[in-house]
Amino acid sequence: MKTTDRLKSVTKDLFKITMAAAAFSAMSLPAQAQDWPKQNIKFVVPFTAGSGTDIVARAMAEKLTAALGQPVVIENKPGAGGTIAANQVAKANADGYTLLVHSSGHVVNPAIYPNLPYDTLNDLVGITPLASLPNVMVVSPSKGFKDVKDLIAKVKAKPDAFNYASAGTGSATHINAEKFRVAAGINATHVPFKGTPEALTETISGRIDWFFAPIVSALPLIKDGRLQVLAVGTPKRSDDLPNTPTTVEAGVPGSEYTFWVGMLAPSKTPKPVLDKLNAEVVKILNSAEFKTKMDSIGASPMPMTANAFNGFIKAETDIIAKLVQAAGIKAN
Repeated sequence: MKTTDRLKSVTKDLFKITMAAAAFSAMSLPAQAQDWPKQNIKFVVPFTAGSGTDIVARAMAEKLTAALGQPVVIENKPGAGGTIAANQVAKANADGYTLLVHSSGHVVNPAIYPNLPYDTLNDLVGITPLASLPNVMVVSPSKGFKDVKDLIAKVKAKPDAFNYASAGTGSATHINAEKFRVAAGINATHVPFKGTPEALTETISGRIDWFFAPIVSALPLIKDGRLQVLAVGTPKRSDDLPNTPTTVEAGVPGSEYTFWVGMLAPSKTPKPVLDKLNAEVVKILNSAEFKTKMDSIGASPMPMTANAFNGFIKAETDIIAKLVQAAGIKAN
């Protein structure tokens, strides 16, 4: 065989190999999604059981278990404003079996933890938000606050003599409280807890003056009179508390805040798996049954495409960084 003919033969063989490899690669990517999941999926939740984020995560886990045919289990990993849980998922195998269900506190952490062991925007990728839910400003009835204006007047009369709770530094409950504090022009001592249940207990006792609690956790306590609600933190009133004003309506412009819960994965998770997760979760979020479930806890489903959610995360990270600087928020 001539040299030129041999070269042509080798080139043709290489072309066939290249095309075969490309075809195999094209087929193998969808197969990753078709074969997934083969085992339990874990939702890592950065807050304690009974928190707003946890309740939404458990509601989704139940429905996703049925949709995917594999158990979705919850692992509560509270502490450090959610960064312990976020780091665990960021460093987990990127195979779709370890996911993060975090609150809007996720976008706060880059601003208050300068030495995070993970990159918020590059090591984790958003799948979709799950729900938005109002925080409500609650106090113990024993405190005797008539309304928001009365609370502000009493705090201004005795600067630094009051305190407020959160479910952890940088959590959504903390950011809501800081937006209110800065907008109202008051000073008070921040007391962070590991989660919402502990903060509620201390607020009921009167040892905490006020707490912006997730409505899902606070509503039963409001209904039985153990807590008094002064305002809703969101831009509009809650259907569950139609007679309760927003903080803006109560006289504090610029204090509104939306608490959302979203699902994220390690950034190197195969795109077909991420696409399948988004499709299945959004289908659940749009179902009448899930909407009814969310309505029962004062929440609203918040479906998005993955691209939209990741753009939202980036924008929120930038906005919150400015608030953190203005409020002087620092990690404990």
